[in-house]
Amino acid sequence: MRLWSLHPRHLDARGLVALWREGLVARAVLRGETRGYKHHPQLQRFLARRDPLAAIDCYLSRVWDEAHARGYRFDTSKIEYRRCRRGHAQVTDGQLKYEWKHFLAKLAVRDPARRRSERKRRPAAHPCFRVTAGPVADWERV
Repeated sequence: MRLWSLHPRHLDARGLVALWREGLVARAVLRGETRGYKHHPQLQRFLARRDPLAAIDCYLSRVWDEAHARGYRFDTSKIEYRRCRRGHAQVTDGQLKYEWKHFLAKLAVRDPARRRSERKRRPAAHPCFRVTAGPVADWERV
């Protein structure tokens, strides 16, 4: 499971679809609808929120926004679509840099042309996250 800290606009088609699906799995875990992935480290930042389900719905709503802008038809009935404040959770610049490098490596295999254009950009954080100074997150498997 990879719930990117990166802005969904950076993701290629396969990455965006995978993020949506993995986000829905995370949502099912947070709702107690599955036994798998209960202790997945990527869920920690959502579990740390006052309302984990609202946090994942906000996260997935921004993924849906990007998919909709691209003309994809993700099913919003699978989430509670939310207009939420920007940057309500934190991500460190170290985590963002780590994910950017990981993401570019995936693109090198899946979509080399997109990698060439993306690597010239600065990584933007997912709209739900506010970037702060710091290292790679403790929950990340480096």
